[in-house]
Amino acid sequence: MTSHIEALFNAAPLLALFITLALGYIAGKLTIGRFVLGGIAGTLLMGVLMGQFNVQIDSGIKSIFFALFIYAVGYQGGPQFAQALNLKSLNQLISAFVMCASGLACVLLAAWWFNLDRGTAAGLAAGGLTQSAIIGTAGDAIAKLDVSAEAAKTMQTNVAVGYAVCYIFGSLGPIIMATWFFPMVMGWDIRAEAKKREQEISGDHPALEPGEFNAIERIATRVYRLDENSDWRGMSVEQANRAMRDAAVEGIYRNGELASPSASVTLERDDLVILTGQIESLHRARGHLGDEVEAPDDSFLVEEERDIVLSNKQLVGKTVGHIHDHVNIDVRSGVYLKAIRRMGHELPVSSDLELHRGDELLFTGRPQDLDRALSKVGYKISAAAVTDFIFFGIGMAFGILLGMIEFRIAGIPVTIGSGGGCLLSGLLFGWLRSTHPRYAALPTGASNFLRDFGLAVFVGIVGLSAGPQALTTIQEQGLTLLLLGAGVTILPQLFTFYFSYYVLQIKNPIDALGCLVGGRSANPGFAALLEKAGNATPVVPFTVTYAVANVFLTLWGPIIVGVVSTNP
Repeated sequence: MTSHIEALFNAAPLLALFITLALGYIAGKLTIGRFVLGGIAGTLLMGVLMGQFNVQIDSGIKSIFFALFIYAVGYQGGPQFAQALNLKSLNQLISAFVMCASGLACVLLAAWWFNLDRGTAAGLAAGGLTQSAIIGTAGDAIAKLDVSAEAAKTMQTNVAVGYAVCYIFGSLGPIIMATWFFPMVMGWDIRAEAKKREQEISGDHPALEPGEFNAIERIATRVYRLDENSDWRGMSVEQANRAMRDAAVEGIYRNGELASPSASVTLERDDLVILTGQIESLHRARGHLGDEVEAPDDSFLVEEERDIVLSNKQLVGKTVGHIHDHVNIDVRSGVYLKAIRRMGHELPVSSDLELHRGDELLFTGRPQDLDRALSKVGYKISAAAVTDFIFFGIGMAFGILLGMIEFRIAGIPVTIGSGGGCLLSGLLFGWLRSTHPRYAALPTGASNFLRDFGLAVFVGIVGLSAGPQALTTIQEQGLTLLLLGAGVTILPQLFTFYFSYYVLQIKNPIDALGCLVGGRSANPGFAALLEKAGNATPVVPFTVTYAVANVFLTLWGPIIVGVVSTNP
């Protein structure tokens, strides 16, 4: 039976790859308490098992998909990474770098003390610091070493083995430290602190469970009949809109017909005036109009919800309230902000919330009103529904060229490889897209697919290639690697937390814990922290530190391979 399966996979190695992906993501859904293995770690483990059938897949496929993955990561993080590099978030920026640097120091110390080879050391970093991208950047660097092909393959296998052994506690560690250990030691109640923090910035809106929504809308549409006592009779639509702070006339029913609400139209008795805006503004307007009535049966008012990415540098760094109060009424009339997302996470809409370049702002209003505001804010996400393959090709080529550059650290030749080069190129072109929206379009759906599928294919091939030797290595070094991985996971968090708290003065509990998980790019830890917090308050410190950590942790791969000198 084994020989038949092996023959089948030799004839169609991609069959083994896609079976590995399917089984890996099935395994990744298994839950033990709060711990979920995840699709990537599951795919690696399934790849190791499937690799026992001696599946041979061209290594060029692995390189291509890793380059696509890492470029997409850089592209998506480019706007936020650039935004993070400013004085306002300097303490959080330093916190992230200290976390990354202390993690690197722990790995190098473990490699020296236990005489780990380059591949095992890089795998220890990838798993202990839960940065899957290190597998690729370290693998690229190993391939360029002046060693035998057999030694290079052994080290690349050890990268995958080290990652697989250390990843489980690497994922659990930040969850334990951020949601139990530090809150216990510091005497913090995460939920209470999150409510207090949210009250500071947004007035304490409750968190919602999946499927729940806030039934009390901030923005609504109402119909009022203009009666004989209305002081708005004879007033133009433009004058009425100026009289209201956060509402606008969206339509007028006159003699059974829907009339255009152009600025010069005059309001008359018995008009059915359709207003859209914030609830409190509608209540105020009611006193000037008349009774609220039901809309006619055949009434139809077209409105649109539109996601706009903030790129106008004049608005970056300003608060929502400041922009609202200082933007010309002609620009914001009929345009209403409903939600704000940053790096895929929704933020509480608050007048005190500071906007960053690359934030996704969800507006509602008539298409013509949104068109008017669009040029003042940024660019429409749906307008970028087609990938700009010119800049995509240039970006990938530029990244590969960057990866070919060799530099020296203490006399040791080091190269960041195509993975590190494509990461930097992605950051550059992602930033370019946020500042010049006509160029370098890579839609969110496309970039998400490149990121997720690219990493899944890459990790699957790594597992398949490492399979024949991986089980032997786990038997020989498994316990040692597991304990070293626990040290690499815990020690940088201990050092960085207290350094950030006492030296950098990041004393707000939510900010401190958000920086802790973000500085490790620990998505499971962040998810657990969000669950404990019960609201979105950890998102802002997490995004700043996460963007920085993603870059530095990824670049540690070739650094480790260059500094560690032991070969198997």
